[in-house]
Amino acid sequence: MSIINRSYYAMFYAVLALLQSIGRVAGKHTGAIGLFDAEFVLKGVFSRDLSRDLHRAFDLRQVSDYQPVRPVTPEEAREYVDKARRFVDEVEAYLKAHPPA
Repeated sequence: MSIINRSYYAMFYAVLALLQSIGRVAGKHTGAIGLFDAEFVLKGVFSRDLSRDLHRAFDLRQVSDYQPVRPVTPEEAREYVDKARRFVDEVEAYLKAHPPA
């Protein structure tokens, strides 16, 4: 598994935790990302930058996992490890401040 894959999944599982905290469930990755945007980004809870990072990580994971014609560069991999850390840290802080009922 690639660093991009693990970075994306760190972000994705953070999104699933957020969605579970509000009683929402998504059947697909794109559905979870869409719900994250609708429930948290559009409402101003999280920044559009985090949404862009999540969308880009999803796209890079697709390339990395399924289309190895264009390998992900080491620089892209390092960048998305950092973005995944930031994403998970922000979600963790939110969940600590807003525990599910």
